[in-house]
Amino acid sequence: MSSDKMKEIKLDKVTLNIGTGEPGDRLDKAMKLLRNMTGMKPVSTKTQKRIPTWKIRPGLQIGCRVTLRKEKAREMLNRLLLSMDNKIDARKFDSNGNFSFGIKEYLDIPGVKYDPEIGIIGLEAAVTLKRPGFRIKSRRLRPKKVHKSHLITKDEAIEFIKKEFKTEIVQ
Repeated sequence: MSSDKMKEIKLDKVTLNIGTGEPGDRLDKAMKLLRNMTGMKPVSTKTQKRIPTWKIRPGLQIGCRVTLRKEKAREMLNRLLLSMDNKIDARKFDSNGNFSFGIKEYLDIPGVKYDPEIGIIGLEAAVTLKRPGFRIKSRRLRPKKVHKSHLITKDEAIEFIKKEFKTEIVQ
């Protein structure tokens, strides 16, 4: 790793997502689970397309998510990786250096207790990494693209996760 400060990789955010596929009781349970796990209010996700065979129409609430940043994100990612025995498949990483993985039951996560009202629900975690200077793509005035040489590659992301979170990458 070079000593260039602009090349340092940092954890940007961790997004926890539960897709229920329908509004109602299951969605309420998912929202309660995310609130209990993170202490933050979850946001419901809405459909964009109409799929009549699945009884889905635009604007229907079918899931929820919570975005964690800074220390809360680091702490939650440590707990999520512990539930996966600190092993992640290399296929979970995308070409931009981000990765996501699923957890079959929230009971596997250390520090989360079983709630009989919720039952057993799985969730998905999406982890976004960044470098200094990535703000130029999302700023309001004069947004620009991040140059190809400054983007995070899959290999760099794997090395970062190995080093920072002491995680084994399975091929």
